[in-house]
Amino acid sequence: MFDLKFIRENPQDFDRALARRGEEAQSATILSMDADHRALLTEAQEAQARRNEASKLIGRAKGQGNEDEAQALMAEVSELKSKIAELEDKERTIGDALTTLLMSLPNALYDDVPEGADEDDNEEVRTWGTPRTFDFEPKEHFDLGEALGGMDFERAAKLSGSRFVILKGEVARLERALGQFMIDLHIREHGYTEVWTPALVREAALLGTGQLPKFGDDAFTTNTDHWLIPTSEVTLTNVHAGEILDEADLPIRMTAHSQCFRAEAGAAGRDTRGMIRQHQFEKVEMVSVTTPEQSDDELDRMTACAEEVLKRLELPYRLMKLCSGDVGFGARRTFDLEVWLPGQGKYREISSCSTCGDFQARRMKTRCRQRGEKQTRFVHTLNGSGLAVGRTLIAVMENYQEADGTIRVPHVLQPYMGGLQVIGTGA
Repeated sequence: MFDLKFIRENPQDFDRALARRGEEAQSATILSMDADHRALLTEAQEAQARRNEASKLIGRAKGQGNEDEAQALMAEVSELKSKIAELEDKERTIGDALTTLLMSLPNALYDDVPEGADEDDNEEVRTWGTPRTFDFEPKEHFDLGEALGGMDFERAAKLSGSRFVILKGEVARLERALGQFMIDLHIREHGYTEVWTPALVREAALLGTGQLPKFGDDAFTTNTDHWLIPTSEVTLTNVHAGEILDEADLPIRMTAHSQCFRAEAGAAGRDTRGMIRQHQFEKVEMVSVTTPEQSDDELDRMTACAEEVLKRLELPYRLMKLCSGDVGFGARRTFDLEVWLPGQGKYREISSCSTCGDFQARRMKTRCRQRGEKQTRFVHTLNGSGLAVGRTLIAVMENYQEADGTIRVPHVLQPYMGGLQVIGTGA
C-alpha cells in the first residue's frame, strides 16, 4: 500500500512507478478522490463544531426565557445531526473506495530491477553445479513416481479432483525428509526461529500481505469467513501486525514448514501432469522483519540460505533476477532460484526471495522505533521459499534417478531416511 503524502508530493514519480508495472497512471484519480475525501472530513468537522456550539446555546437561551431562539437552535441541531450523518456516510464511502484502489495497486520496484515483459526477460545472476550427463533418457518425476508405486494421481483425482496427488511409501518418506532437512538447516545454521501457524486465517491477514483484494480467485475460502493460506508468508508476516517493534530486536527471522493451498485460477493448461502445480503442497517459508536499513542485506542473506539447501542436496541451479514484468505484486525486488530438471531438460523455479519494503507493513500497520524514542517508522518485510518441498522432491527424483527406475537418496537426506540409500530396490 502506498503513502498518500508521497503521491500528493510526487504524482509523476508515482505514475512512472506504475508504468514500470504495466499499469495505467492513477495519480489524478487518487488525488481527486483524496481531495473529495478530505473536503468531506473538513465539512463534517465544521458541522460537528457548529452542532456542539448550538447545543450549548440552547441551554443559555432557555435560561434567558428566549423560547423562540431555543426552538430555532434545536431545529438547527436536528438538521446538523442529519447533515453530519450524511457527510460521514459519504466520507466512509469515498474513503473505502480510495483504500480499495490503493490496495489494488502493485508495489513500486527498486531502480535496479531490469526492464522486461515476462520471465523471458529475467537476468541470470549465476549458476551453481553442472547438470548430470545421463547414459539413458531421463524420465520425468511422475513417470518415476508412478512406476515406483509412490505417486498416485488417479486415486487423488477420485478423492479431490485434478492437481492433487497421493504419495506413498518411500516417496512419501522422501518428501517428509526434505521438509525436515530444510527446517533443521534454517533453524540450526541460519538463525531462523521455527514457528507453527494456523492454515486458516481471517481476511485481514491476506489483505496485510497483499493477496487481497486483487488475487482472491487464487485462494480458497471457507463458509466460516476463513481463508486457506497460499503460503505461510501470510501468517508469519502477520504475526506482528498492528505492533510497534523495538529496533534493537530487529531483524526478526522466522521459518515455518506448512501446507499451502492455491486455486491456480490463472494456470489453466499449465503443468497439468505431475506435481509442479498443485492445489495443495508443502513449503518451507522464510520471513524477515527488518529496519529499512537492513532489508537489502537481508535479501542477499535470505537468498543465500535458500541456495544452501540446493547446494547441500547437490542440485544444479541458477539464480535469476526478475524483470519488471515478472516481479510479484507485493515485491520491490525478487530473486528466483531455478533448479535443473533433467526430465524436462530445463530449469524450473523452486524458490522466490523478495523484499517488499514497507508495502506490507503499511497494510498491516507494523512499525518500529528506537528504544526511548517517540517517533516510529514502518518496518520492512521480506519473504522467501526455503524451499518448495514438492518441487524439491521432483528435482531429487529426476536428478538422482537411475536407468532401472530406482532413485538414489542424497547423502544429507539419508539420516532422515533411516540410512536408506536407494528408493525402489524393494530392500
